[in-house]
Amino acid sequence: MNDFETINYNAENRVATISLNRPKTMNAISKVMRKELKQVITTIEANDNIRIVVIRAEGKGFSSGTDLSEGLAGFNDFEEQIHQEYKPILMAIAESKKPYIASINGACAGIGAALAMSCDLAIMSDDSFLYLAFAGLSLVPDGGMAHHLVTAMGYKKAYQTFIEAGRITADDCLQYGFINKVVEASVLYEETQRWAKTLSEGAPLAQRYGKQIMRKVHTSSIEETINLEANLQVDCSTSEDCQNAISSFFKKQKPTFIGK
Repeated sequence: MNDFETINYNAENRVATISLNRPKTMNAISKVMRKELKQVITTIEANDNIRIVVIRAEGKGFSSGTDLSEGLAGFNDFEEQIHQEYKPILMAIAESKKPYIASINGACAGIGAALAMSCDLAIMSDDSFLYLAFAGLSLVPDGGMAHHLVTAMGYKKAYQTFIEAGRITADDCLQYGFINKVVEASVLYEETQRWAKTLSEGAPLAQRYGKQIMRKVHTSSIEETINLEANLQVDCSTSEDCQNAISSFFKKQKPTFIGK
């Protein structure tokens, strides 16, 4: 199933896979790609049969960042472009009720790295890297990349890596906590799909509300976190899934989750 110009899309076994598909430009994110990403994410969010979303890329690299050959692509400035095209995509991922997995191959640069880091989980091939190209072009981080850098690395190391236009290897990404797994490049796709399928068999309500809670931790007090946990625990504990899972636990059976 693919009606797009710059991305490939398919959904199977409760897993949706979005593949950036401009390999000749190292998947530079064009105006059309931004439009199609927003469109497909909206479609996925409305489909209750999809539980896990994978974002990956065709070709030798995940993304070289914004397609600079397009200039401002019809906008007055980059601020306008980011607010109208990039931010809706990044926030849709952050606020989605579904877990997103970034599957990163090769170079992952600029706002392409911000797209990957906006996902809830990430897996990288052992030869891939994040490339902070911004300062080398006299630009600041965008797409929330500064947030991800400082959260993972701390201010001093994050700022150093930014101003030196540094590269962060897959092993270092794992060490800092940017990603969850590193695998050999030859098995990245298979390992990503295997992981996604396993997660798709989990409890959708727990995944949804756990994401909601943890996404707010850095901007909430401990009291606010306790209150939100307590509130959402009511929805979880009274669900069919929870009751069936408890019953299965005592029967020593594997539970089946329906998301209700």
